[in-house]
Amino acid sequence: MSKATTEDASEAPDRAGDAPHPCEAEALFGHDAAEAEVLAAFNAGRMHSGWLIVGPKGIGKATLAYRIARFLLASPPAEPAGLFGAPAQPRTLALDAGHPDARLIRSGAHPRLLVLRRSIDERTGRLRSQIVVDDVRRLRGFFGLSAADGGHRVVIVDPADEMTTSAANALLKVLEEPPARATLLLVAHQPMALLPTIRSRCRILRLAPLDASDLAQALAAAGLPVAADAATAVLTGGSAGAAVRLAAGDGAALYAEIVGLFEGLPRLDRTRAIRLAEACVGRGAELRYDLTVELIDLFLARAARAGLLGEPATQAAPHEARLLARLSPHDAAARRWALLHQELGARIRHGRAVNLDPAALILDMVLRIEETARSLGPP
Repeated sequence: MSKATTEDASEAPDRAGDAPHPCEAEALFGHDAAEAEVLAAFNAGRMHSGWLIVGPKGIGKATLAYRIARFLLASPPAEPAGLFGAPAQPRTLALDAGHPDARLIRSGAHPRLLVLRRSIDERTGRLRSQIVVDDVRRLRGFFGLSAADGGHRVVIVDPADEMTTSAANALLKVLEEPPARATLLLVAHQPMALLPTIRSRCRILRLAPLDASDLAQALAAAGLPVAADAATAVLTGGSAGAAVRLAAGDGAALYAEIVGLFEGLPRLDRTRAIRLAEACVGRGAELRYDLTVELIDLFLARAARAGLLGEPATQAAPHEARLLARLSPHDAAARRWALLHQELGARIRHGRAVNLDPAALILDMVLRIEETARSLGPP
């Protein structure tokens, strides 16, 4: 059985920095509608055997999966109505942290829970980049053993969009003929990467990014000293995991630096552009490089959106709204920025694949943005 223990979780690929592992989280914020949907299905006796939980990274998908798992594992088999009628229906998925099933899940020792995630390649000693078919084949043994207490059995696949094709096909066979009293919870950041047949076999729960209030509560509940305001929600896409990374790399200040550089468009201060690029080079600069790429990518996406929807209501940096309105005043400009967003994304993926110099990649992005701004004409 895959253990989601507090100890194991510290090295787990589904852990976000110093944040508690999803199996340890007792509260979930911003997803009341999704919880209500699961609870309604359970109370109506129509609990689907497969659930696909989708949404951006770091917004609580895995936390919801473990919350559902705790609830199902602690719920006794349905009993017929007795002398005093049917038992009262549960009104929440919440389970007390001291409940035996909750403790077993945290310790990774629950006999009716199996967690499938990327495993260690025994040949290299390193974490695999995908969930492989041998990982999924463990379901045979898991479902081959009948639950001694007749209780529910739960499988969490996190993330399901990191399965190889063989692994996905093996999982599909289980979804096509699910065992009795079994529920599979598939977490996916990019659901379109899954086989269409897997998506069609699952009931989909779509989770939206957290707003500033829910993001602040989620970070506080996790004990993370990260401030969360409206600008942070914009920069992180409502992701608590991204907020932790943003804070670690002083991302808010970095985005303000990027916006300040682009305020000079359609002509850039080359010295500032080179300084931005060179800051991504050297030992210990990996986070800075990743954040710079992500934040330039975000700027382009917001420029494209501004051309269609107008000046954004919330600024992620000083003077950003005015700059976006100037650079992208109409839908034709929006299309140009959207196309550039797509092109630069492909360039970065290729550049990383062949290990191109980070400074050269960043500078190339910045100069392509300058070129596009010039082609759109004077401000």
